[in-house]
Amino acid sequence: MILHTLLDYDTLRIIWWLLIGVLLVGFAVTDGFDLGSGILLPFAARTDLERRVVINSVGPVWEGNQVWLILGGGAIFAAWPQLYAVSFSGFYLAMFVILTALILRPVAFKFRSKRESPQWRARWDWVLFFSGFVPALICGVAVGNVLQGVPFRFGADMHIFYDGGFFGLLNPFAILCGLVSVAMLVMHGASWLLLKTAGAVAERARTYGIVACVLTVVLYALAGVLLATSIGGYRISSVVDAVGPSNPMLKTVELHAGAWTANYAAHSWTLAAPVLGFVGALGALLGLVLRRPVLALLAAALGIAGIILSVGASMFPFILPSSIDPRASLTVWDSSSSHLTLFIMLVVTAIFIPIVVAYTTWVYHVLWGKVDEKAIREESGHAY
Repeated sequence: MILHTLLDYDTLRIIWWLLIGVLLVGFAVTDGFDLGSGILLPFAARTDLERRVVINSVGPVWEGNQVWLILGGGAIFAAWPQLYAVSFSGFYLAMFVILTALILRPVAFKFRSKRESPQWRARWDWVLFFSGFVPALICGVAVGNVLQGVPFRFGADMHIFYDGGFFGLLNPFAILCGLVSVAMLVMHGASWLLLKTAGAVAERARTYGIVACVLTVVLYALAGVLLATSIGGYRISSVVDAVGPSNPMLKTVELHAGAWTANYAAHSWTLAAPVLGFVGALGALLGLVLRRPVLALLAAALGIAGIILSVGASMFPFILPSSIDPRASLTVWDSSSSHLTLFIMLVVTAIFIPIVVAYTTWVYHVLWGKVDEKAIREESGHAY
């Protein structure tokens, strides 16, 4: 209880804002190369055996990687209940499509090789492409909409109303953000395939990865320019109570051009996030060009982390701004759970996250090495 007293409410709110970012980065980095490999499957692998090599390169690890998605969803539910309520209801159809794609992925893994028919296997290969491309695109589209503001409001009884629709999410800036997401995950998936495969598959993946690296840099830069010049941001124009109650309606918010770049001007250290995004993508490009898969994979992971963290750095202290009632916007200071809840969750997280990281590290150590075509042929009863 002494630690509970030392950790003030505002400190815990910042810690959990940071932890949500860590969990999102963890999911994007670990499951990202799975999704990227799925997107590349029909293009980097041409024969049935080559495609089985790609599938088996992620087969032993993809399921464990999704732990980060479950942790992220659970953390949002417990630490930021209003964020969970607005986003999971407002983006319901979009999330349904994502979950459909993620559910189809294990089905495709399990059923693809149940029959020898080339048509049967080709259909499941395109399902794997779909299950990689769609989540990557829609997650980026969601981020693009969050940066522009989401059409929700609170009623007099704090009931949440979402006034948007699914197709309204598909605006030009959001689609651009979706393409950034797809490009960076293809970059990551190509780096993974260069590490885990050999021969024609690795070379084709390397070629596509180089293109994806360039697209990541160009599209991310374009999104940044539009965010600074054309997309209005939000700022709190009233006094901020960092330890106040979780009631978003107690503040005043205004739309302001260039608000999303204000943090970079006020706190220069936040520039580390977008810089890391560019440096990571360029490092991945260098690793792919030089055929250094470890460099490419690590740099791609850093680039993904930088791109995601730059969104949080731009928006702080906003978590989910409202485009129709800016005062209803959710911020770090007025949409969290109670002081005690955040503290208990922090203790649990401090115990179990190191266990997850240690176990994941051990699994990757055990499975280190390239997927061999000969082994796929000889162990058809065990391989995908």
